[in-house]
Amino acid sequence: MTENQTWVTEFILLGFPLSLSIQMLLSGLFSLFYIFTLLGNGAVLGLIWLDSRMMTNLLNKRKTVSFVPCIMQTFLYMAFAHTECLILVMMSCDRYVAICHPLKYSVMKWRVCTVLAVTSWACGSLLALVHVVLILRLPFCGPHEINHFFCEILSVLRPACAVT
Repeated sequence: MTENQTWVTEFILLGFPLSLSIQMLLSGLFSLFYIFTLLGNGAVLGLIWLDSRMMTNLLNKRKTVSFVPCIMQTFLYMAFAHTECLILVMMSCDRYVAICHPLKYSVMKWRVCTVLAVTSWACGSLLALVHVVLILRLPFCGPHEINHFFCEILSVLRPACAVT
């Protein structure tokens, strides 16, 4: 068995069997995503450098956040969570049509996908806004302590004086 065998030192990656123009388009698109990720992380680091109070919550004993940023954090957290769930619903509907109705799936246009994505974002933001408006109507009294590391909805509801 050891006759006529060679030692493998490398492999050839065939990748996707796409044309050169599509490969260049995908390469540019992924490079753009990478650049946006670097810019976003750089912006966060720049904001921390400009206002180092953002990092003091990790080191300081007194960890306070004012009311408006806490409510904004709650809104953004819930908007992103609702939108993620709605996009997953849209993706499952997309898979259903692709599997159960393959002839109708090929007719689906980019406009339909765009409308579904925009609808998911709009409904997710609207649902979060409803929650935040209801939170803003609550009276807060007693110890203003949130037993969490960010302003999550259930932890924000605990210090409310009214029945939630």
